Amino acid sequence: MKKTIYFITRNKGKALEAKKKFSAFNIDVIQKNIGYPEIQADCLENVAIFGAEDIQRRINHPFFLEDAGLFIDILDGFPGVYSAYVFYTIGCPGILRILKGFNEKKRQACFKSVIAYAEPDKKPILFVGQCHGKISEKTLGNQGFGFDPIFIPDGEEKTFAQMEIEEKNRFSHRGKSLEKLINFLESCK
Repeated sequence: MKKTIYFITRNKGKALEAKKKFSAFNIDVIQKNIGYPEIQADCLENVAIFGAEDIQRRINHPFFLEDAGLFIDILDGFPGVYSAYVFYTIGCPGILRILKGFNEKKRQACFKSVIAYAEPDKKPILFVGQCHGKISEKTLGNQGFGFDPIFIPDGEEKTFAQMEIEEKNRFSHRGKSLEKLINFLESCK
C-alpha cells in the first residue's frame, strides 16, 4: 500500500522537487498550504522544530516541513535565517549589488535545508542538508525559485536555475535533506 505524507509548504517549487525525489519510492507527497508561525531565531533548526510542533497540534497525519537559507560567508552568514524576507525585499538583484566588486573567493556561500518530520504523538526529527558553492556575478537561468539564479554549487558551472529538477536534486541542500528523510522512512518499513 502506498504511504502518504504531507509536505507543509506554500512553495510549489519545493513541493515539485520533493515529489520528484520521492517518485522512486512507494510514498505519495501531498502539498499542504496550511501555514505555520516562523519564529525569529538564530538557526533554521529552531524555526523548523517550532513550526512542526505547531502543525502537530492541528493535523493527525505524518508530515514534514522545511526551512532553508542562503548563508554568504563574506556577509557573516547573511541572509541566513532571514533569506525569505531578504528575497522578497531586495531579491537576487539586491544580493548581487551587495557583492558587486567581490572576487570569486569572496563570493563563497552555502545553502542549508532543515527538514522537520513528524508523526502523530512523536517528537519531530530533523534532517539537514547543505550545498556549498558561490554567488554568481549575474542572474542566470529561469528554472527553480528564490536565489536559484545566483547560486552555483561547488564543482559546477551552472546555477540552480539553469538545472532541471533532477539535476538540482543531486546537488542541492534540499535534495540532500530529502534523501536523508527518504532513507529514514525506508529504514522504518
